[in-house]
Amino acid sequence: MTPLNKRLSAAAALAAAIAIPAEGLRQFAYCDPPGILTVCYGSTTGVVKGKQYSLEECRALLDRDMSAAVLTVETCAPGLPENVLAAFADAVYNLGPNIACNTRTSTAARLLAAGDLSAACRQLPRWNKARVAGVAVELPGLTKRRQREMELCLS
Repeated sequence: MTPLNKRLSAAAALAAAIAIPAEGLRQFAYCDPPGILTVCYGSTTGVVKGKQYSLEECRALLDRDMSAAVLTVETCAPGLPENVLAAFADAVYNLGPNIACNTRTSTAARLLAAGDLSAACRQLPRWNKARVAGVAVELPGLTKRRQREMELCLS
């Protein structure tokens, strides 16, 4: 395994360690607070309503989706230290790529691009809201998750 692949794999494992307790495990599809069809450990890609997912399927979805999140962050901000990569990968897994990649709308992405990693990490707690019935609402679970990501990011 190349050093890059080792770093990406390590970051995915660290990010999954945040995602698993934050998301919990639900083997039947459900709508999360913003109304997105979700299953297993927070997977939203290709979810089949009414299907019961096995533990193996849930683990495979997590591995696939977290690897994609790590690669997204690596593409947008190449060469980040493992802990920063992992923290932002979990955020991308949960929120989508804007937080790490969209330098027009995300201060965190601008700071990552500028190499100000500490300041970028400190932006994570600001991303603790979700749209519920069209209104941005602070969610306690997101607040806790962003705090864990920031702590990992700054470690």
